[in-house]
Amino acid sequence: MLRTFYDFHLERNTGSLLVNPFPLVRNQRSARANAHHNPEKEHNKQRTSLYRPKVPKRIPRRIPDEKYTEVFAGLRSHRDRALLAFWVATGARAEELLTAKQGDAVVGQQTIGVIRKGTRAYQELPATPDAFVWLRLYQEESWNKGVPRRHAQPLWWTLRRPWRPLEYDAARMMFNRANELLGANWTLHDLRHTATFLMLDDPNMPPVYVQHILGHKHLSTLDIYNRPTRDDVISAGLAHHARQEHKRNNPPPAPPAPAYNRDSLDVLFGGSPG
Repeated sequence: MLRTFYDFHLERNTGSLLVNPFPLVRNQRSARANAHHNPEKEHNKQRTSLYRPKVPKRIPRRIPDEKYTEVFAGLRSHRDRALLAFWVATGARAEELLTAKQGDAVVGQQTIGVIRKGTRAYQELPATPDAFVWLRLYQEESWNKGVPRRHAQPLWWTLRRPWRPLEYDAARMMFNRANELLGANWTLHDLRHTATFLMLDDPNMPPVYVQHILGHKHLSTLDIYNRPTRDDVISAGLAHHARQEHKRNNPPPAPPAPAYNRDSLDVLFGGSPG
């Protein structure tokens, strides 16, 4: 952007500029990387300009279990509790869950269907029994108030008349109010990260299943969740030192006395040689 800005003023001779302080790479003739790329070959890693910083890859944020419990306790309605439980159980994106229909929640199979972002494919996601308990409490309460009750109707509605399907901005404001009680700044997307961490922490959960549940195209997208945070590294290091200290202070017991020599027993009791 800055390079284009200076090029614009240099071409029109405005100001006292003599050179562009953000030039292209010197040995590059085109302003676009891989401009003359051969489609039969792979793309090369090529810089388009100097002074272009690399965007660091941030480690996804997860909500600790104790903080999640506090956020859950700060919610005001069964609808909000059901939403939070489904987000953390399924790992679905906020928009995907909010656009689900009433017929998509199948209690008997303990799944909820969503339309995937990007591919627009329909996918059933497993959820926890607690999520369906909160969902049933919310539905019974809302149906008694007059919320439409049909399989093709939206699953999530506003809490007051006139009844309208719950939209993303309203759900985000609901979650922000719970955040304010704790002085936190988590987002709805952090709930998806939290669900991913919980699934990957289970040694009996194959990563390829986690990939399918999240709707990722490539398994390598989960690599970012394998990067430990600063707190995780410090906690692991302190635990290691504690184990070493316990090992030094509690040496293993001495081994038992050795067994009798077989040759001596043969001589003593007249056993046959060999």
